[in-house]
Amino acid sequence: MGFSGPIEDQLVIRALHDSYGDAVFRRDAAAWGGNWAEDGRWHLMGTTVEGRDSIVDMWNGAMGGFAFVAFFSQCAAIDIDGDTATGRVFTHEVLETSDGTLSRPVGRYDDHYVKQGGRWLYQERRYNLLKG
Repeated sequence: MGFSGPIEDQLVIRALHDSYGDAVFRRDAAAWGGNWAEDGRWHLMGTTVEGRDSIVDMWNGAMGGFAFVAFFSQCAAIDIDGDTATGRVFTHEVLETSDGTLSRPVGRYDDHYVKQGGRWLYQERRYNLLKG
């Protein structure tokens, strides 16, 4: 896949990933949800959630189980075609439960993006756990 398409759009999609990660660190559901298209889809660990509000509800539920969450990402590919794009992002998380148990999952998102109102948003994210 690599990187293709207007560099300005590639930079905005990279900023989308940064905004997503920043919102996770700050546990800011409104900012995190603002990265998703209203009709977005999130495929996570065998569950598919559709619609921004439902996605944010699921995220809030998941975040409630952790005392601490760190989220790091590395953009590996972006392929832009007009107002849609695909991409790949690798992730590393540090998760601490309320009882102090730590885990450090490494994963990959296969993404579809859409440009709406001049903004790039997640249309669909498909998470694959690579190492738990």
